[in-house]
Amino acid sequence: MSEINLFLDSSALFAGIVSATGAARALILLSEIGHITVTISEQVVTETERAIARKVPSALNDLRQAILASKAQIVRNPSPKEVRANQHLISHPSGVPIVLAAMKAEVDYLVTLNRKHFIEDSGVAIRSGLRIGAPGDALNWVRSQMRSKG
Repeated sequence: MSEINLFLDSSALFAGIVSATGAARALILLSEIGHITVTISEQVVTETERAIARKVPSALNDLRQAILASKAQIVRNPSPKEVRANQHLISHPSGVPIVLAAMKAEVDYLVTLNRKHFIEDSGVAIRSGLRIGAPGDALNWVRSQMRSKG
């Protein structure tokens, strides 16, 4: 396993599956060859499956193959009690389980395309202690980490 561990939310995972190019796809490919570890939660799997089934049903098998090929770590969802106790982490209630799952997994970076709720509110990163950014930001961070390790 790689020392670099990224948590992909459903928006980032969806983008990495349905697009043949782009930073989200590059992150998935890096995980498939073992250069980074990708972590997702049960909720992320469910949300991504639903979105793909609704928008690009032909890509459902691609999602399953990517999860297997990348050896993605799938973490359990936080309990409802944990979610209720941590509503302060993010203003968007449906984002709480995602932030909590990333925190509990002790990942290096939470990757999302949800700028409004996760990225533009810098307080989310401060309160959670997570680096949070879009796939391109995360890919640039991964590159800098790889360069610094030689």
